[in-house]
Order: sequence, then structure tokens, then C-alpha cells
Amino acid sequence: MQFIFNFTLLITYIYFFNTNSTLMKNQAVQKFAPFLILAAVAILALFVPQLPSYAGEYSAADTAWIIVATALVFIMTPGLAFFYGGMVHRKNIISTMIKSMVSAGVVSVIWVSFGYSLCFGESIGGFIGSPTTHLFFKGVVNSAPILQGGTAMTIPLLLFALFQLMFAIITPGLVVGAVAERIKFTSYTLFIILFIILVYAPLAHWSWHPQGFLFKMGALDFAGGTVVHISAGCAALAGAIVLKSRRAKLEQQEIPPANIPYVLIGTGLLWFGWFGFNAGSALGANALSISAFATTNTAAASAGLAWMFFDVMKGKKPSVLGFCIGAVVGLVAITPAAGFVGIPQSIFIGLVASIISNQASQVFKLSRVDDTLDVFPCHGIGGMVGMLMTGIFASKAVNAAGADGLFYGNPAFFLTQLKAMLIVVTYSFTVSFIIFKFIAFILPLRVSEEEEELGLDATQHDEKYGRNPLKA
Repeated sequence: MQFIFNFTLLITYIYFFNTNSTLMKNQAVQKFAPFLILAAVAILALFVPQLPSYAGEYSAADTAWIIVATALVFIMTPGLAFFYGGMVHRKNIISTMIKSMVSAGVVSVIWVSFGYSLCFGESIGGFIGSPTTHLFFKGVVNSAPILQGGTAMTIPLLLFALFQLMFAIITPGLVVGAVAERIKFTSYTLFIILFIILVYAPLAHWSWHPQGFLFKMGALDFAGGTVVHISAGCAALAGAIVLKSRRAKLEQQEIPPANIPYVLIGTGLLWFGWFGFNAGSALGANALSISAFATTNTAAASAGLAWMFFDVMKGKKPSVLGFCIGAVVGLVAITPAAGFVGIPQSIFIGLVASIISNQASQVFKLSRVDDTLDVFPCHGIGGMVGMLMTGIFASKAVNAAGADGLFYGNPAFFLTQLKAMLIVVTYSFTVSFIIFKFIAFILPLRVSEEEEELGLDATQHDEKYGRNPLKA
């Protein structure tokens, strides 16, 4: 924990001298600081001793499948970039897409350095892992496939660490959709760093480490309903509140999606990658993995249809956008439940999640909160629905290591899921709100009105999509 505190102070010190008028603003500090931090980490890594790989036996089938699953989860990140990029104004397509993709760079370096250790290192009171346990992947390559806490695996520990890395990469990328079209790139990059350290790592430790306090409490999250989607959704809400509304929303301007085929491509990549996300979380090529694969596909299909048909009931025409958004909501909702519920029940989970998120989206459109691409209604609320549905429909017949839910006569487990959900929502929103406020204090968080009008592609990246965004 002291390491986390010191690292946060370092970031603060480096960036602070660019803020506020009296200290203003050695632009060179902001220009050089990111590269210098990366260079320092790279140099430190040179002195990490090399140890031989663990020579024990693994399951070849399990290993092969999780390698594939790891790659599948990674493809969700460019999928998310297409999904979000297609829904914003054309002058902000590139800036939106890169904010999702840059997470792969930032989080990968953090993860190898100390991030994995914060999540799965030796537990400190069930709240966080020791950053020194696996510092620079110490003991990951050369150790037996056993997690801290004693859980044995049939795949290399390094492969498990890489699989978990992909979850960490996509989580801050999800937040982009709520703050799109108005947040500075440098500020968002700093958000990724602080979010991974202060929000994602603790939640992953609580939920998935054998000594994590939510894990020991009996809460179940098969593949990231709390750790990924609720945390990202609540962070998105916090970011939207701190950044306030875009000028377009204040003026009640209708912003048509820039490229619906991009949204369709993104949905396809997300759906495809989600099989690795959920089925891979069984950590083996086994019957549970196949069941999770099936529940994932079924929930997505049900939710996509439900969103589209529900819109038709409200007098709208069936839309590509509606089906795509609904399918993603279904994927979100089934994520915590995928390995604990039956395939038939996944149809109901997708249906309910889609309708609730659809209505929540409409409420937010009428509110003063400008969640640009409905991240909180889709991921935050979708994840909450999934957690509660796990508490209702989980069955030991599907997964003996799980629990029976409310529907099968166990109200205590439903209450456990509800309690865990409330803890995660409160923590994620509160800490994320503080992070955004902190960044706004030390750095310009939002672009200027002029930059917002011209578009972030041109003003933040000096790049353009198609024709000149300055003339869009």
C-alpha cells in the first residue's frame, strides 16, 4: 500500500507544476514527464534477474484454450474502439478510438511492473495484494501454477497473468464512452493509471483472489460483472458528472452517429471476443467453459432482439444501433453469471437486462448528466442486473463450486450478491469521482470550448478522419 501511495505522489509531483497560474506552467514538464516515467521503468526492468521457467506439467488442452481465450479478450479492445468510434461525431472518431486503444499500452506496462501483484500478490488483509510479491513478474514465470492463497491451476501462472491483463486493459477503455468529445487525452491517460491502481486492482483482489474479502464473503463474479463492468460504469458516471455536459447537449443538438457500420463491426468483435472473456474464465477446456460459451451467446442474442423489439413497441423502427447496443448489454449482464447459470435462464437474463438498460438510457438522456454513449446505463446498470441475476438463478447443478440462488431456495446468496454489488458501486463511484476531481485540480481535464467545437481529432492529435474535421 505504501508503494501505491508513493507512486501516486510521484505522478502528482510530476504533473503539479503545470497547473495553476502561480506555478504556471512549465510546459516542458508535461511534455517530457510521460516519456521519462516510461524510461525509468524500462531501465529498472533491466536489473530484474532472469530465472528459468517452471518445468512442471500442465494440461496441454487447457493451456491451448486459454492462449486462444487471451487473444480473444484482447480483440475486444479494438472492438470497443470501433463500437465507440462509430457513435460519436465524425470530428471525434480518432480521439475516441485512441483513448480505448492506449489503455493496452498503459495498463500492460503497469501490469508487468506491479499491477498483477496488486491484484494477485500476497493478500494484505483481503483488500489488496502486496506490490512486491510479483514485482516485474517476479515468481510468475518460474513458479508452479498456484495462486497466492493456494488455488492450483492446470495452466502456467504466466498465462493466467496474461489472461487477467486483458481484463485490466479493457476496463478503463469502457469509461471512454461517457467522457468522449470533451476530455483531454493527457488527462485521460493519467486517469487510466490512477484507476487501475486505486479502483481496478482492489476490486480484482477482493473478488478473485482466494483471500479477497468479497471472495471469502461468498460473492460470485465469474468473469467480471463487478470488477470490470460495474467499476467502469460507476467511473463513467463519476467522470460525466465532473466533466459536465457537452455544449451540444446543453444546446439540445442531435448528434447522429458518425459511422454505424463501425458500430456493427465493433459489436461483432466484442461478441466474438466475449467468448474468450466468459468461456475462458473457466480456466480450462472443460464442460464449464462450453456452458459459459453457450450462456454468453444466448444472452447476447436475447438482449439484442429485446432492445430492438422494445423500441418497435415504443413506435420506433428496428435499428442496427439498437440491436448492437442491446447485444452488448446482454454480454455485460451474463458476464458475472456465465459459469453459474443454466443456458435457458440466460435468455431471461438478456431480456431483463436489455429492457432495464434501455429505460435507464432514456432517463439519462432527459437528465443533466451527459454520459455521451450511455456507459453507465449499459455497463454499470447492466453489470448490476447481472450480479443480481446471478444471485437469483445460480445453480450448483451448473457449477458445483458456485451456489444455489434465490430461485432455487437460497435467499441468503441473493443477499450476499446484493451486498457485494452495493459495496462495489459505492467504492467505484466514490474513488473514481475523487480521481477525476484530483486530475482536474492538477491538470486541465476538459478541452476548451473552441477545441470542443473544432473537434478533438484535430486539436488533441492533429489527425483527421476522412475529410477535414475543421470543415465538418
